[in-house]
Parts: sequence; C-alpha cells; structure tokens
Amino acid sequence: MIFNNKPTPQSFTFKYFLYMSSYIRKLIELGEHQQQDFKFEISDSKKIARSLAAFSNTDGGKLLVGVKDNGIVAGVRSEEEYYMVEAAAQLHCQPEVEFKMKEWNVDGKMVLEIDIPKSKNGPYSAPDKDGKWMVYIRVKDQNILANTVLLRVWQLEKRKKGITIRYTDKEKILLDYIDNEGVITLPKFRAIAGISRKVAEKVLVDLITLKIIRMDVTEKEVYYHINPNLRDD
Repeated sequence: MIFNNKPTPQSFTFKYFLYMSSYIRKLIELGEHQQQDFKFEISDSKKIARSLAAFSNTDGGKLLVGVKDNGIVAGVRSEEEYYMVEAAAQLHCQPEVEFKMKEWNVDGKMVLEIDIPKSKNGPYSAPDKDGKWMVYIRVKDQNILANTVLLRVWQLEKRKKGITIRYTDKEKILLDYIDNEGVITLPKFRAIAGISRKVAEKVLVDLITLKIIRMDVTEKEVYYHINPNLRDD
C-alpha cells in the first residue's frame, strides 16, 4: 500500500483556516489594552476616529472589528463597516490616519483586523461628542484627551529648533521635589512653587523637551519624574 503525504489543496485550506482562527483567538485572549481595542460594530465614524487618532498619537495598535468587549466573536455584519473605518480615517481625523486592514474568518464569522501604526506626522485630532476637534492618546484600554503640556511638547519637537532655559528657583524646586519624592503632579508643583498654571506648564514642557524629565499619563492623573535614560556627562 502506498501513502501519498503530499498535501492536497483541501488539506492546505483547512490548515490555513485553523491558522487564521488561532491567530485571531490569541489576539482576543490578550484582551483590550494599550495597543488593542475590540469593536462589536462600527455605527459611528466619528467615534471610531477617536480610536484611530489615539493609537496613532501613542504606540500604534489594532482594532478588532466584530469582537465584543467580552471577547466573543460576533462577526462583521456588512462591508459597510470597512468603509466606515475608511471614512473615519480620511474625513474625521486631521491629518488623515494611515491603516491596514485584513479579513479573518473565525468559525464562519468575519473579523476585521485594523492595524494603525504609531506616526510622527501628528498629533492627530478627531471630533468629540460635540463635534469639537480634540487630540486623543491611548492609556491602557481607554482613549483620553492629551493635556496641554503634551501638546506643547509636540509643538516644540516638530519645530526641530533648540531651546534654552534658565535654571531658576522654579526648576530647582521641581527637581528637588522629584529627587525626594520620585514623582510630582502639576497641581503639586504649582502649590509648592507658588506659580501660575501657565508658568508651571512652561517649566514642565521645557524640561520634557530637553529629556530631563518624563511624563506618565494614567486614567486619573499625570505624573512627572526624572528621565531614567538621563546620564551625567
């Protein structure tokens, strides 16, 4: 008896189908996080634009369309959902957000994998619920508004011009506090330095741009600390 081990077209298709299903399921098992979001459906291009902008402004990420928040695969209901993502990227993001799309068949249900790279062409903005253009970033599994300090840092970095700062009492108070406590918030800095919000933000922006301190954004608060990559000459 002779056995033919050469894979048939049918066996290849079956193995590829299993691979597709396994690939998506592994992504789903990771849950929603800083670089991944689930969308059961897309019914509002402006809402999805906020996710596209947030991913582009932060670390990039994936949208899995046709997946519920609890990880259950529901499938994409129509081709319109792809075109709504396209409309979100082109019409409701400024500038236009780039993305790549793949279709995956999981147990007979179609899932769209939307890949959004981190981009240096931003910051990207999208309309909020009232139609006002705002800049969003991704923090864990949420899209939140970028604060004024981050927006000003981006502006300075895009100018690609050097900056000069004076080491005054304000900078000393800030760095001494961080040295002792590890981190500081904007309200705390204002309180201990006795300065206005505008002045405090300028000090933070300058020190971040010079890579002396870094900013960590959480869902509830923004913290500033010494840049761990800072090295004494």
